[in-house]
This record gives sequence, C-alpha cells and structure tokens, in this order.
Amino acid sequence: MKIGIIPGASKETKKNVDMPLVLEAERLGFDSAWTSEAWGRDAVSSASWILAQTKTMTVGTAIMQMSARTPTMAAMTAMSLAEMSDGRFVMGIGPSGPQVIEGWHGMPFGRPMTRTREYIEIVRKILTREEPLTHSGHHYQIPYQGEGSTGLGKPLKSILHGDPALPIFTAAITPAGLRTAAELADGIFPIFMNPERFDILEGPLNEGFAKTGGAKSLANFQVAPFVPVQIGDDLDACRAPVKAQLALYVGGMGARDKNFYNDYAKALGFEDAAVKIQDLFLDRKRAEAAAAVPDEFVDAIALVGPKERIAERLEVWKAASAKGHVASILLRGPTVESLRTVAEIAL
Repeated sequence: MKIGIIPGASKETKKNVDMPLVLEAERLGFDSAWTSEAWGRDAVSSASWILAQTKTMTVGTAIMQMSARTPTMAAMTAMSLAEMSDGRFVMGIGPSGPQVIEGWHGMPFGRPMTRTREYIEIVRKILTREEPLTHSGHHYQIPYQGEGSTGLGKPLKSILHGDPALPIFTAAITPAGLRTAAELADGIFPIFMNPERFDILEGPLNEGFAKTGGAKSLANFQVAPFVPVQIGDDLDACRAPVKAQLALYVGGMGARDKNFYNDYAKALGFEDAAVKIQDLFLDRKRAEAAAAVPDEFVDAIALVGPKERIAERLEVWKAASAKGHVASILLRGPTVESLRTVAEIAL
C-alpha cells in the first residue's frame, strides 16, 4: 500500500504549502503529495511549487475544479507539469459542487457527470494526438461554432507531445461518479472512506469497468482515499478536528436536499447522525454539529489517537490494500510527528 500526503498551509510562514513537511515526507519515503482548491488558493500553483522542489514524489491535484478551466487548458497545464517534472504529475479533476461552481465561478453546475465524461474524452484526445481536436458535446464544442462565433476556428493538434498514459483521477463518491470514473479515469480519491465498507464503492465501480469490455478492473485502477491523521494520547482531542471537518462536509457542503457528502455518510451507516449534523450546521450551530459526529464515524475513516492505535488501524488499511480495494491512502492534515510515526509503522 502506497501512502501519500495532503499538506496544508504552513503555520509558520503562512504560505500555501508547508514545504518543510513535504520535503520530510519525501525523505521518509512517502509516495505522493496532493493539492486542492476551493475558493481561494488554486491547486495548480501549489502543485507546481511542490514539483519544483522535490525529486521523487508524485504530485497531483485533488482536485482541479473542471468548471474553472476549459478541458484544453487543463490538458495544457497537465502536459506542461508532466514534462517539466519528468512525468511525476497526476491530473486530478472533479465537478466540485453547485455552491462553488455557480456561486464562485459563475458557471452552471448542471449535468456534472456529462461534464466529467466530456472533459476526460477531450483531454485524452489531446494527449494521444491521433488527429486534430474536435468535440461536439453538451458542455463543449470544439471548434466553437455557437453564438458569437467568428467561424474562423479550426481543429488543432497540441504543439506539445503529451504522454497518453498520463494518469487522470476524479473525485468520486456518488454511484454515478464512481461508474464514470471506473469507465474513463485511472483512479478516484474518495473524500473519506471506511476500508471495511468497500461494498459501497464496489457495485458502481464494477458497473463502470463492465463498460470497458474487460479493459479495466481494480488491477489497473487506483482507489486513493483521503485519510485524516491526528496522533496523540488524548483520543477525544485527536477526534475533534476530524469531527469539525466531517461536520463541514456532511452538514454544510451543499443544500439541505442536495449534499453528496451527506448522502455518502448515510450510505456508510450514519443516516440518523447525518440528518442531525446537517440540521445543526444549517442552523449555524457548528460546534453542536461537530459534537453530533459519532466517534465511530471518525474511527472508521481516520487515523486518530496514540501510536499503538494508529498501528492497529493501519493494519485494517493494509488488509484492504491486499484485497485490491485500496491502492494508496492520502494522509490529510499531517504533521512532521505524524509523518514520522506512520513511516515507522508502515514504510
């Protein structure tokens, strides 16, 4: 099982990437580092910063918001970063959610799975360079011939020769997202995951694999979940920041009747808690929402507590990896101490 990291901002320098942490992770033998974006810092600049200062780690975006970039711009970015890093870049994309896409980017959110499909198809065409780029879809028309068109656009091939094998991951937890990823992408990173409940992902993934005519399976597809990590002797204190994060996603990342994370929490077996967390969070009772997150929820998806407890839970993740259910875990919010502890146990 590979282990990567999702480094946060540096508390000392206030910069977007805690590079001393990243460099320590590389020294210890961690496999990858991943960047993200919401409605402030972007994922690409951070990934570029890490790639420029590392030598062996894979670096990916988890995620680039698709509606923020045309697929051709995303492909150009991915090809450039892969070329400059000798192939160490992984392109991670996702639809985000309607509150961000419409509220921040000013773009329509509708039909996100159609967008994901078109996005990957266009990027693949650019990378393979078999013919000049054309695409006629719901979201994208290349060359553009719609309202305001000059009629002068023509199909083009990328000047840069990209790598057709450049990995593309998607952020997926919904059944539709999982099916689409299994059919078209190289991997997924669930925002959280219980390694003992792969059954939640398995059905939709298999449905997507089936559409490839035997070309795809877990043997050539990577499941790389985010795994919060908090190490310390006080178990409740370690659980607290994870509960706050879960309360934000389950309670506040979406409207009451359209929250993919809330639906996912229910699928994981926390249906009553998911309803209560959302009610409290949307009533602006964030502390109460965090307190409503069950200990069992945190324990299922995170590495929390003393070293011995972390070691026990890592064995569960290793068992899932041995079954082919998990290719890599991506530690979210690590410290130098937690990196060294995990490295001592698992690397």
